[in-house]
Amino acid sequence: MLHRAGLMTSLNVSSMWQCGLQGRLPDKGAIPPELGNLSNIHALNLSYNNLTGLIQIKFSKLKQIESLDLSNNNLNGVIPLQLIELNSLEVFSVAHNNFSGRTPERKAQSETFDKSNYEENPFLCGSPLENTCNDIPEPPYAAMLTDKVGEEGDSFLDMGVFYISFVVSYAVVVLAIGVILWINLYWRWAWFYFIEVCMTNCCCFVVINLCKLLNFTIK
Repeated sequence: MLHRAGLMTSLNVSSMWQCGLQGRLPDKGAIPPELGNLSNIHALNLSYNNLTGLIQIKFSKLKQIESLDLSNNNLNGVIPLQLIELNSLEVFSVAHNNFSGRTPERKAQSETFDKSNYEENPFLCGSPLENTCNDIPEPPYAAMLTDKVGEEGDSFLDMGVFYISFVVSYAVVVLAIGVILWINLYWRWAWFYFIEVCMTNCCCFVVINLCKLLNFTIK
């Protein structure tokens, strides 16, 4: 159901409060990235369910959202710092979950959030909570999840750059060879001679070995 909701990009309000949703959310435990496609949504309520996993960074693309309630679930990991980019966000709650690490920086709209928006997250620290991050040890799973998310993001970016670089490099090499052969008559003849020699050697190799094979079979 959550995946299908992500296809309704014109959806304005979505409330799934106390729906009894259970189990890990898809996409390797994180909230489905399709929800990040709800570009026109103004309110999203997933509170009072049994959802687990991470908050997708793609939530930072919900530029028009004014209310985001993820409270009273079993979500974990770190709260994406990119959420402070949601300038229209007026109501925000991740209370009563299992989040860890620092709370997002208090600036713009996030300055209006008080500790009730973050309460009952044992390993969460930083303003506006009273406990400092030096007082709370980071749980092992939080560091692993953070590293994993970072590695996946870096890997995706690196692979994209790799593919683009490969295609561009291949095109440049082919064009460079073509230009050189077109301009330089000597190199053009040398190239065609090299191709002819290679083809001749290949043909001779095939014919000679085929004859040997036939003679061996006849004997």
